[in-house]
Amino acid sequence: MITVIGTGTGTGPSGLSGRAAAALADAALVVGARRHLDAAPLPPAARRVVLGPLAPALDAVAAHRESGDGPVVVLASGDPGFFGITRALAERFGADALEVHPSSPSVAVAFARLGLSWDDAVVVSAHGRDPRTAVNVCRAHPKTAVLTGPGAGPAELGAALHRAGAERVLVVASALGTGEESVERLTPAEAAERHWPPQVSVVLCLDPRRPAESGARRVAGPAGSPSAPAGWALPEEAFEHRDSMVTKYEVRALALARLGPRTGDLVWDVGAGSGSVAVECARLGAAAVAVERTADGAERVRANAAAHGVDVQVVHGAAPEALEDLPDPDAVFVGGGGAGLPGIVTACARRARRCVVVTLAALDRVPAVRGALAAQGLRTDGVLLQSSRLAPLPGDVTRLAAGNPVFVLWGTVPESSPGASPEPGPGASPGPGPGASPGPSSAEGADH
Repeated sequence: MITVIGTGTGTGPSGLSGRAAAALADAALVVGARRHLDAAPLPPAARRVVLGPLAPALDAVAAHRESGDGPVVVLASGDPGFFGITRALAERFGADALEVHPSSPSVAVAFARLGLSWDDAVVVSAHGRDPRTAVNVCRAHPKTAVLTGPGAGPAELGAALHRAGAERVLVVASALGTGEESVERLTPAEAAERHWPPQVSVVLCLDPRRPAESGARRVAGPAGSPSAPAGWALPEEAFEHRDSMVTKYEVRALALARLGPRTGDLVWDVGAGSGSVAVECARLGAAAVAVERTADGAERVRANAAAHGVDVQVVHGAAPEALEDLPDPDAVFVGGGGAGLPGIVTACARRARRCVVVTLAALDRVPAVRGALAAQGLRTDGVLLQSSRLAPLPGDVTRLAAGNPVFVLWGTVPESSPGASPEPGPGASPGPGPGASPGPSSAEGADH
């Protein structure tokens, strides 16, 4: 049996349950981060393995069990089953070989210090993973908790949010459950300028402009439109627009299916117009940037985002120049046309991690757009989309009213390409994020 003991968030070694304390007293091998080992009352004869990379520690546990030299105890932070070492141990040794004694998750403790509920929060781990996923989740959702790690702490998170112009409050919780506990509120810019110690437990990212949901909840997780909209490909009437300059819902439905926006993604909407695509991507959980060259169009995008309760970063400028300072996107939607369209598509295709979707009405520009996508190594495909909607006629009868045909072209980054990520459908569950490692590199990443 491998006993896994969570500690460090209010239930230190002296506060262990009777069974956990007894298991630790009988341990022949104790595995854990150095700070956990130093704080725990280890048996004098117990062998210690300090966690660094996870694989050697698991190998040491396996060898010890094969030798039959005695019980094994693994010390971890908080709840080892929450983004923690329990998963890796169960995969290696089987769940039946584990006895887990969790402590309070650091996320729960951090929210408790603020007097806030967290059943409507998104929790994302940046420990041993690509931090861009955590940044995008913070941009898209009003209440996020980030489990930090080396190179993905409050400074890096604050700097990325500040560059994006995200109006957020960061709450940095350090050394939770110890005499050195600290809970600080800062702006992203203030967090970026600080040097943070390794004792940071979790960073909460809150959007003060979007109030918390009120009333009783039945299902944990982010509520309402940011993660699980009741519908998508909304009618044009759901958006403020000028002279019907809005992507029609039939076209938007196919574009969203190809973009695959999900929690942790960043999507560009280039030539945004009304921003309908950006807003819908944000409703499906992605961070969204709308690039619009006209001032009134940019204001219209902001109004539509506010009307639907989502946060869309609006960049007032002309592509491709306006794209230069933006972080690389997972997916890009390009609407509109013009002689400069192939150059814009080229700039987007160079930086997209998953796909680029382009809609256009002019047949003459289809070859150039396909060529621009293919020239950057993307696999190209497309359809001519032509639909007819039901329309009433006098006498309580109905006719079919044909809409203008629209070309929908897309290019997909081959899966073998660096930075490529799978193409999910709208609302897909978040994975670990492009470039993420499959799990924490040590128990330090367990509910950190």
